[in-house]
Amino acid sequence: QVQLVESGGGLVQPGGSLRLSCVASGIIFRIYDMGWYRQAPGNQRELVARITSGASTNYADSVKGRFSISRDNAKNTVWLQMNSLKSEDTAVYYCNAVRYTNPRDYWGQGTQVTVSS
Repeated sequence: QVQLVESGGGLVQPGGSLRLSCVASGIIFRIYDMGWYRQAPGNQRELVARITSGASTNYADSVKGRFSISRDNAKNTVWLQMNSLKSEDTAVYYCNAVRYTNPRDYWGQGTQVTVSS
């Protein structure tokens, strides 16, 4: 059974920081590309950051220079470090695991991030 369990969300003031974690089980973590997506009320789910199995990264333009994605294959974990948070970063953040050979796509349950004073 595949599980992606996110944690680390919460309420933070503008300019603050949060670190999201996603622990995967039931998959061969090292062969999956991992991503963080977010969805705000009334909006479509959008890609925030992605890290490939080879550790290449890409970011949404809106978070470049503020967010950083990283992974530890030994811990089956991917993190999203979020700095200089803005109110527009408020959303539910989802962890995603995808592979392209014998394709598979898995999602976590989401963690709420609220940026407000």
